[in-house]
Amino acid sequence: MTDYRSGFIAVIGRPNVGKSTLINALLGQKVAAVSPRPQTTRRRQLGILTRKDAQLIFVDTPGIHNPKHKLGEFLNQEAEEALEGADAILFLVDASTEPTDDDLRIASLLSRIPRSSKSEGRRTPLVLAANKIDLVEAGVLIPRLEAYRALIREDAEAVSISAARGDGLDELVNLLAGHCPVRPPEYDEEQITDLYEREIAADLIREAALLKLRDEVPHGIAVRMDEFKERDNGMVYIAATLFVERESQKGIVIGEGGKMMKQIGTAARKQIEEMGGHRVFLELRVKVEKDWRNNENVLKRLGYKLKN
Repeated sequence: MTDYRSGFIAVIGRPNVGKSTLINALLGQKVAAVSPRPQTTRRRQLGILTRKDAQLIFVDTPGIHNPKHKLGEFLNQEAEEALEGADAILFLVDASTEPTDDDLRIASLLSRIPRSSKSEGRRTPLVLAANKIDLVEAGVLIPRLEAYRALIREDAEAVSISAARGDGLDELVNLLAGHCPVRPPEYDEEQITDLYEREIAADLIREAALLKLRDEVPHGIAVRMDEFKERDNGMVYIAATLFVERESQKGIVIGEGGKMMKQIGTAARKQIEEMGGHRVFLELRVKVEKDWRNNENVLKRLGYKLKN
């Protein structure tokens, strides 16, 4: 394996451009929560793709945006810190829309990245991937891609893809593999992520809530895993608490006669069972933690620790 390549690739983009969808597609299985709601991803997560010639370690990040609370500040910090020490950067954009203020914010961030000491002073390779081309009308893609290219440095390479449909993914992987340094793999070939099943299960519960609830609730939801235990009969018992910010939200999450809570639990349980390959008993409860997204003590307890 004298010419084997291995590298960390920071996947960066604004909310809802399809970063988690892309990583799930590249790995061929679900390791990251996905929903149509912004800020579904709330922490960095590795997606490890191992081939015969290379190991690409994708660092999935929260979408960079203009933060309106301390949770938003944490999400931006998580994304920006992923750029430190990356062997390559994948800037994912939404080809179905014009560049937004958040895209401009990311482009400004990328322009400030210093030259890498690991690459003898060269700038970290940057690849622009225009996602969702399946939603772009004929004749629009090329000018749309040029609008995004104009935001970033001239030496960046570009590729058009559809993470949902699979278009261009082989080209993207080959391009990124070529930017990885020659070195042995960092992880065993069987490993596909750095998170434990317990952590992924928490994300899948929140994903189910995001998919089931109305617009005014999802951003104010967090999930705390209270218990995750495999029993003698092979079934996994999971107890989790959903945190919301207001009493009115609690009522929405529970639903009339507990109907909404049951729907969330059923959807989450199916996803967790599919992920782990075993039966799951899932018990959910809801708790109000007023304005938790702006409470640093609560954020810390939930695993969102801001860096000063």
